[in-house]
Amino acid sequence: MNKTLRTFLRRPAGIVGLTLLGLVCLVAVLAPLLYPASPWDIAGMPFARPGEDGMVFGSDTLGRDIAAGVVHGARVSLIIGVTSTIAALAIGVTLGAVAGFAGGMTDRVIVRITEIFQTIPNFVLAILLVAILTPTLSTIIFSIGLVSWPPLARLTRSQVQSVAQREFVQAARCQGQSAASVLVRHVLPNAISPIIVTGSLTVAAAILIEAALSFMGLGDPNHMSWGYMIGAGRTVIRQAWWMSVFPGLAILLTVVAINLVGEALNDALNPRISRS
Repeated sequence: MNKTLRTFLRRPAGIVGLTLLGLVCLVAVLAPLLYPASPWDIAGMPFARPGEDGMVFGSDTLGRDIAAGVVHGARVSLIIGVTSTIAALAIGVTLGAVAGFAGGMTDRVIVRITEIFQTIPNFVLAILLVAILTPTLSTIIFSIGLVSWPPLARLTRSQVQSVAQREFVQAARCQGQSAASVLVRHVLPNAISPIIVTGSLTVAAAILIEAALSFMGLGDPNHMSWGYMIGAGRTVIRQAWWMSVFPGLAILLTVVAINLVGEALNDALNPRISRS
């Protein structure tokens, strides 16, 4: 663990990404303190430019504070990104581990199911699911999790198949340990590193999918989100560029930060790189 941490800290990009991500998380946590009022409330004159009428990022077509929307939108984006990734990991790691460890007919059936999901574009399937289930925070999380698990399942399967052939796993089997015990105690802990890295990058993808859904009007109408703010500002981009630019920058910084952390994690958890 200490060696992994030292390797991570030697990556400047990882430090930058972790700092940016920490700031985003801090803003999300402190959102009720920074802007106690609802981001849907009218705070001033419509189309106030950044810095005018006491609003740092200006106001939208109805006079709502853009800064309040960006701050509260951070909570929505992070909640959806993290929870949908957890759901995708639960599905993908479980199916991938079972397929890679069991082999045979079980492996073939799970692989075929995974391939069926991968033939459908993620975003198109997410749109269909959210539209059918009606847009709410829970249905958006469910839909993004359901379209994000196939790559995690394939990665887990290949990792489990590789680790399952090693001597210490064979020794555990010879000792009479059950298949479930061998998988959970010996195989998965030694196959988890690339899964963690891919999971961190899945958070960024989930945030982008949620933003795109909200941009198209398929976000939760009870929660302010960055995608909704960009969508609301697209028709007046020439008159009020700040309505789309500031939430767009928030998405950009968050996704870049997560990707930088993911790349640094990949270096830290890769034994060939961490030894160099």
